[in-house]
Amino acid sequence: MKKAIIALALFGFCMLAPQSAWSKSNIGFTRLGADLGMVDPESSGSTIGFDVVADLGTISPRVRLTSQLGYWSKSENAFGTEASIRDISLGARAAYQFPVKTRTQPYLGGGLGLHFFNSEVTMEDMDLGGGLIIPGFSVSESETKLGIDLGGGVSTPLSERTNLFGELWYTISDVEQLSLKAGLSFQLSR
Repeated sequence: MKKAIIALALFGFCMLAPQSAWSKSNIGFTRLGADLGMVDPESSGSTIGFDVVADLGTISPRVRLTSQLGYWSKSENAFGTEASIRDISLGARAAYQFPVKTRTQPYLGGGLGLHFFNSEVTMEDMDLGGGLIIPGFSVSESETKLGIDLGGGVSTPLSERTNLFGELWYTISDVEQLSLKAGLSFQLSR
């Protein structure tokens, strides 16, 4: 139910632009970039994550579309047992750019993404003494889940063709995650 309400709110957000603004869309592959930062899956401690991001233009003067391909992985070891989880995500987001009088552009938005999760647990052989040994084992599972992204950030030009950006996103999926990343994007065409 929570996901349905959020999806409906995102749909409403994308419909905020007046119909006359839709005719002023500028869809196209305009920028390419990458980011790096901290990802906190399920509030279980941070790990490093990175994304490749593409700017797909605007659907109205203030609503920008982006897509991203992301990756993060986290492992923990304890008592001869190793547990790891990995997420490869492919998503699309729409962001409302607030009208400001500076070159720094703040934005808020949301989107959807496919998350390709893989988790694995490996346990070493356990020697209980007296010749009794419990053999080790390894179990893994993969699944694909839909996620909802909510967040925003700020972008500022470093040069005529290069922007620096910082973002904070919260992803609602089977493995909920909070990410704080910074990156660079480069203009592809004039």
